[in-house]
Amino acid sequence: MEYTDKEKQIIKTIEKVRPYIQSDGGDVNFVKLEDDIVYLNVYGACIGCSALGETLKDGVGALIMDEVEGIKDVRLYIPEV
Repeated sequence: MEYTDKEKQIIKTIEKVRPYIQSDGGDVNFVKLEDDIVYLNVYGACIGCSALGETLKDGVGALIMDEVEGIKDVRLYIPEV
């Protein structure tokens, strides 16, 4: 899969915080960028964690929106069934 420059910048930004999330037994990765909204998957200890919303909005999301111009929001990816 070939990523756009903006998607590459998002992935690079996520890579900055992944070690901290992984040190707590979780993980996060980029799924897609749609209409300037970033969608992420979480794994491991992140699933069911009471701090997940805070981590996405105030941690990973805030960093992405600060470093990547034009991002409107960062959300948890929920696949359609």
